[in-house]
Amino acid sequence: MINIQTPISKEAAESLQVGDRILLSGKIFCGRDAVLPKICQLVEEDRLGEYGIDLEGGVIFHTAVSIAGVGPTSSNKPEIEGSFETLSKAGIRMHLGKGAISQETIDKLEKNSAVFAIIPPVTALLGENTLSQKCVAFPELGMEAFYEIEVKDYPAVIGAAHGKSIY
Repeated sequence: MINIQTPISKEAAESLQVGDRILLSGKIFCGRDAVLPKICQLVEEDRLGEYGIDLEGGVIFHTAVSIAGVGPTSSNKPEIEGSFETLSKAGIRMHLGKGAISQETIDKLEKNSAVFAIIPPVTALLGENTLSQKCVAFPELGMEAFYEIEVKDYPAVIGAAHGKSIY
């Protein structure tokens, strides 16, 4: 297992290989199909600072945050997969979710020094490893708002890196 701490440097992201098993710790962002297009719009309008959001070296977990906990949603939904390039250009080094993503998206990750990691859909396990959570943008979206959570030892497998995929 490779221990990864956020923020993730460009060099650390580039060192990861498809199939590497990781334990992720630190602060990560959570968002899925309802909020990611809004976050991408903020990136494009250079307005993330208005929300105190800094994506450099960050991780985005494709999930909603509820009292039941967190668990990955399918990363290949158009609104989610469509956010990979914009968020990677803005500094996200790891996208965390589940499901196969397109070769086009894998190539965009490579171009922007980012990777995609697959996290098991085990909400109970992740709950024990989630230390804190706070809504940082779009609270009107409820559990699908943009959250920042602090985690310790989230297990994941690198599913796409360097133009290759585990699928």
